[in-house]
Amino acid sequence: MPALMPESDSEDELPPAWEERATSDGFVYYVNHQSKSTQWTHPRTGKMKRVSGELPLGWTRHIEEETRKVIFVEEKTQRKSYTDPRLAFAVEEAPEQVGELRQRFDSGTNALQVLHGRDLNGMVALITGANTGIGFETARSLALHGCEVVFACRDEKATQVAIERIRTEKEAAGARCSFVSLDLASLRSTKRAAEEMKKRHKHINMLILNAGVFALPHSITEDGFERTFQVNHLSHFYLTQLLSDLYDHATRIVVVSSESHRMSTLPVGGGLSESDLCPPQHKFWSMIAYNNSKLCNVLFAMELAKRWKSRGISVFVLHPGNMVSSALSRNWWFYRFLFGLVRPFTKSLQQAASTTVYCATAYELTGLTALYFNNCYVCDPSGTSKSEQLQQSLWELSDKMIQRVMGEQADAE
Repeated sequence: MPALMPESDSEDELPPAWEERATSDGFVYYVNHQSKSTQWTHPRTGKMKRVSGELPLGWTRHIEEETRKVIFVEEKTQRKSYTDPRLAFAVEEAPEQVGELRQRFDSGTNALQVLHGRDLNGMVALITGANTGIGFETARSLALHGCEVVFACRDEKATQVAIERIRTEKEAAGARCSFVSLDLASLRSTKRAAEEMKKRHKHINMLILNAGVFALPHSITEDGFERTFQVNHLSHFYLTQLLSDLYDHATRIVVVSSESHRMSTLPVGGGLSESDLCPPQHKFWSMIAYNNSKLCNVLFAMELAKRWKSRGISVFVLHPGNMVSSALSRNWWFYRFLFGLVRPFTKSLQQAASTTVYCATAYELTGLTALYFNNCYVCDPSGTSKSEQLQQSLWELSDKMIQRVMGEQADAE
């Protein structure tokens, strides 16, 4: 069943006698047929708008032979129109300040609705943990809209099954998906994945750090770190640095965190220690380990945004939804039962992927960085996550841990 498109916002509706048009270079202007006047700002919102340089997916531009007028044709239905179809997806000029952002979507929006009308052909996204759950819906949504998606996953067989699901839905979308081997419990595997990406691609438009584990018993990785911490934070930290040469001012780095970061027990004052991040077994509780790793996600994103602001790279961190029914709860029967119990009251996987997709693609976020999102809208993270001392301390400690194992610094400044 096709997804319902979001209803139009009444604030965006034009008053009587007004018409919306676009110039050849993408600027939207407004014509008042009653007063015979034109203006660049929307008559209701007072905002300027632009249209994408690309036509919506499935549309082509032609010159009508008889009139020599520009005409637009929808290839699938052969419907013709003199009205530029890009106007249906015109967006407001990117705000200079966060306070100017207007909420276009909410908790009920799904990822495909966020992408309605978007053509992502030519873009490349690398998504960790893309073969299941929220990561799969993120990858599927981007691929269906023309994006080339690299599935960075541990299980190649499960990934190929996931890609085949997309191919069955749309052949061209599945053809745009590929696999790169990545085991986040291994820094060496992380480095190999980055090297493979550099061989295949010269640029990444979207790096989506989605993979995560939850409710694991205490265990130590081959690198000597507590597994939840390494998978959820440290290897993502390392991967981001290793791929630095593939980023430019158009790149967005999206970190999937959780509202659970507000319940972290990491010390607020003073520097972090490795035992805070990787506690011994007698001090370990899986839920606290998860909460702490999610705080690490926010701290990392905020520090990364500061360090790379001069490069023009946008860094966003987000909460996808509460207790979304996915493979995240697979490690303990109690959590599987609990997640199943609340499933009718939580987001679907498509809805849970919407904020990730919004952060990765929304026009209005251009030029912004260091923001935390929930339900496709910016909000305040925890007070602890705003501590610049804690952000810097985590960065430095993470870099030292990697250097100890790999004999090199992760920091790619």
